[in-house]
Amino acid sequence: MENPVTSNETAARGRSGEARTIIRRIVASYDDLVTRLYSTVRFTILRQPFLEEIGQYLPARGRVLDLGCGFGLFSLYYAARAGGRRITGIDLNAARIERARESAGKLGLSNVEYVVADVLEWRPAEPFNAIYLLDVVHHLPAAEVPEFLERLRSYLTPGGVLVLKDVADRPRLKMLFTLLLDRLMVGFEPIRYWPPEELIALLARLGFRVYRHRMTDFLPYPHILYVARLDPAEAA
Repeated sequence: MENPVTSNETAARGRSGEARTIIRRIVASYDDLVTRLYSTVRFTILRQPFLEEIGQYLPARGRVLDLGCGFGLFSLYYAARAGGRRITGIDLNAARIERARESAGKLGLSNVEYVVADVLEWRPAEPFNAIYLLDVVHHLPAAEVPEFLERLRSYLTPGGVLVLKDVADRPRLKMLFTLLLDRLMVGFEPIRYWPPEELIALLARLGFRVYRHRMTDFLPYPHILYVARLDPAEAA
């Protein structure tokens, strides 16, 4: 009889190998070198174990919204990982959306679509089972975040989940390191790394049950994952 522990370890290694293969295929699907280099860096920061930590909170079937999807790296990954997901990616940058669409075609993924729109203004035609934002909130104008999150709540089905991966304001040295990298990327546009207690309190006031998933990293990034669920009895 096969040892169940050994069998589970083999299965886990197989899933991990499959995930790494998907990441390599996504990076290779972009035509230009700059985008491939950028994708490699992003998948280094949010590498496969972190993607699995985030992905465990997304339904394997149903409608999923990726706000601020950029080149589509993570929406492509989650679409490839579960064919029952129908993922919509939103980003204001039309060139990035075009590259995301091209990559989806090359990868043969029919369960992901992309829309050019401002995440602060876009409205969906149907509700979603899950919404996720990866490193988006700290780039939004702080005064607009409460109304924005309240609007996202209205986009969810009863029992839906809002997953926010963002950067905490501490430890301070890690925060300053992250701020330096953000400044290199976006210049001097406003950035606010929300104190975790403040963001959790805001989500709770909006009617979410909030779980804070701490993501431990050997790289100097103060990652925090906020998992905010609506009560199944709540109206969308």
